[in-house]
Amino acid sequence: MRILKLLLVALSLIVISCATKRPAGTTEAEVLFKEAKDLISKSRFIQASEKLNSIRSQYPYSYYATHAELLQADILFSQENYAEAASAYILFRDFHPKYTELGYVIFRISESFYRQLPSTYDRDLTAGMEAIKYYNELIQNYPNTEYVKEAQSRITQIEEMVEKKEIYIADFYFKTKDYEAAKARYEDVLKTLKNKEEKLRILTQIDEASAHITH
Repeated sequence: MRILKLLLVALSLIVISCATKRPAGTTEAEVLFKEAKDLISKSRFIQASEKLNSIRSQYPYSYYATHAELLQADILFSQENYAEAASAYILFRDFHPKYTELGYVIFRISESFYRQLPSTYDRDLTAGMEAIKYYNELIQNYPNTEYVKEAQSRITQIEEMVEKKEIYIADFYFKTKDYEAAKARYEDVLKTLKNKEEKLRILTQIDEASAHITH
């Protein structure tokens, strides 16, 4: 019975040892970084952040310090804290302008703004305009990255939302008989509008608004 108890204790110690075994690494910073990545894969973001903070505070000149900073922004993004993530990515870009994967960073800045968009076009679309700015920066400066196609698709989607909002506002002015404001908005929309049916409707609205203005 005593031998059995000793065996169980030994087995428990082995299990605990295996469970807490740290990844291999040539430096403590590397080990911490690997531990953080493993924790992120398990969605244990608080513990991962603690590991990354240790790297940045204890090993600020380590190769992994820069990567820890970016990974911290990735955690914010994974937690859907998009406003904070955008700020973290922008800060990273500003402090590390020669980072080898800057295309990824700029794409994540864009995505952080894009994901702050409301579900309907009749609300504040400021985040969308910020997203377009960074998507365009990505396309212009990193045209060969894997993110360009998605960036172009996102731009089209946001521009359609903005266009619908402009029409929505113009229609509101028209309904409230503010014909001068409606006419100006409609004319701006026509500069980029591609939908033929909507163009015809807006041209009719412009003619009617003009008739009211001249009377």
